[in-house]
Parts: sequence; C-alpha cells; structure tokens
Amino acid sequence: GECSMACRWRPLARTAPSLLRSSLYPTAVRCNSSQSSSNLGDGIVGRDFLTLRDFSSAEIRHLLWVAHDLKTRIKVDKERLTPLSGHSAALIFQKRSTRTRTSSETGFSLLGGHPAFLSESDIHLGVSETIHDTAKVLSGMTDLILLRCDKHEEVEELAKHASVPVVNGLSETFHPLQTLADILTLKEHFGGRLGHLDGLNVAWVGDGNNIIHSLLMGCLPLGINMRVATPKGYELFPNVAEYAHMLANKHDTEFLVTNDPQEAVRGANVVVTDTWISMGQEEEKAERIKAFAGYQVNSKMCEEAASDWVFLHCLPRKQEEVADD
Repeated sequence: GECSMACRWRPLARTAPSLLRSSLYPTAVRCNSSQSSSNLGDGIVGRDFLTLRDFSSAEIRHLLWVAHDLKTRIKVDKERLTPLSGHSAALIFQKRSTRTRTSSETGFSLLGGHPAFLSESDIHLGVSETIHDTAKVLSGMTDLILLRCDKHEEVEELAKHASVPVVNGLSETFHPLQTLADILTLKEHFGGRLGHLDGLNVAWVGDGNNIIHSLLMGCLPLGINMRVATPKGYELFPNVAEYAHMLANKHDTEFLVTNDPQEAVRGANVVVTDTWISMGQEEEKAERIKAFAGYQVNSKMCEEAASDWVFLHCLPRKQEEVADD
C-alpha cells in the first residue's frame, strides 16, 4: 500500500502567516464561508499565532489554502515569490529542533525574508533579560518573532509585550505549526476523495501532549473526527479536553477519549503518535515505557483500521513507539 508513513512537507506559509498579505491571493478561497479570501486574509494579518483555538474554521482553511498555493507555485511551478522581501524574523529556539528550525529558516528565506536564528546560548529569555524587554527589543529590529519554548505562558507573555506578530514554534501545551503541516499533508493525500476532509477519522495513540492538543484545535473545526487513546495518568490536559468537547459539539464532529488503543484505531483513516518521552522527560523514560506498554503502533494494532489507513509521526520516532512493519 501507499503508506505506512505519510510523507510530510511543512508548508512555507507556516513561519509567517501574518505577513502574507491577502492581496497576493485575489481568487476566492473555497472555505465554506461567505467571507472572501481577501477578507479572511486581512483578518489574519498582524495577529499572533499561538494556538489554533484562536482561529475560526474558515481562517484555518484559508491558512491551509495559502500554504498549498505557495507550495505549488514554488515547488511545482518554480515561481520565485518574495512577499517577505525586506522583512526579518527572530527565531528563538530554547529547545533543539531539526525539522522546525530547518523548515522555518528555509521557508522564510524562500519567500524573500531574512531569518535570524537565536539559540539558548545566544539569548537567555527571562534570565539575563526579561521577556518584556526582549519583546520590546526584537519588535524594534524584526517583523516577526517565533519562539520554541517550554512553558506556554512564556510565548503568551512574549506576545503580550511584542508589537510584532509572535508565532508559537512549540510549547508544552501546543504546537500549532505541526498541526497545519499535518492537516496539509492529509489534505493532499485524501483531498481528492474527501474534499475538505469532512468525515475523516483520525486516531491518536500515545501521550496526551502538545501535538494532540493542537490536532484537536485544528481538526475538529474542519469536520475531522478525533479518537484519542492515552494510558491512564497521561491523558489530555483537562482544559484542552473540555474545549475539544465544545468544538466537537459546535462542528458536529466525533471526539472520543479512551484508554484503549484498539477502540481508537477501529475504522481510522489516519493513525498518529508522537514520542513518549519529550525533551526534559528523560528521567521518566523507564516509567513511561512501562506505562505505554501496548501502545506501540504496529500492523496487529491496526488490523481493524480502515483499508486505506495511513500513519503520521512528527519525528524523530523511536522503535518502541512504532514498529517497522
């Protein structure tokens, strides 16, 4: 079959959606909304991108449409587009990264902008300088700030004091850029058959972490059914689960929470997992591997999944999380 692992390509628009002026896209976006593409784009310009719960379903579709359009024009049509010419972005990475850093720097550069990478050794956010002061300084030098950090409160505080848009490159609670990349991947894979992915069944098997939190915020408003299986003691954050139930009711989508992976995977078109041991949790490794027994994604677990099921992992993956088969 086509995929035990769906290939991901992070959309170029994801590093700076607020700088992509809607005037670049005069054609109406197909988003099941009476709003035009221009109006949707104007409503996004200048806003922070901290979590997808801050965006309507029409706005999420618009971001995906722009990302797909840019990807096609740059990678397929070989157009040279420089809407970010003359703009710069401060990319603050307190946590190491391969894919997010490379895709962010490459995407911003391809669109004509200048990314300035700042590691933990370059900038001690909240240590040698307060978050307030860092926000003010970087706002005067750059047009956008991306922060990859531990506590979600840090990116919220940065956004509170910055006068330029702030993008969440990952926090302990949310990873919205990853979700946009995931949904775009699914849209490219299933889009021809399912249109806007309405009715797609996505199963999560693993830790109740920032990845599934963001998937819930992005998928439920688009009509994607979500089934979440986590071990006891590793469930979703209660406030996130509560909000997800509200989204499911509002958008008439299914939201199931269980401790049984088989129940979640049954009939799933997509099976998703993530690392069981995130950065900073290394001391919990033995305890977590024991708690996650029976959660390895493999052919046996997915025997009752849909015949066309695909697998997603944001990488890097470990052998205990998913088998080679």
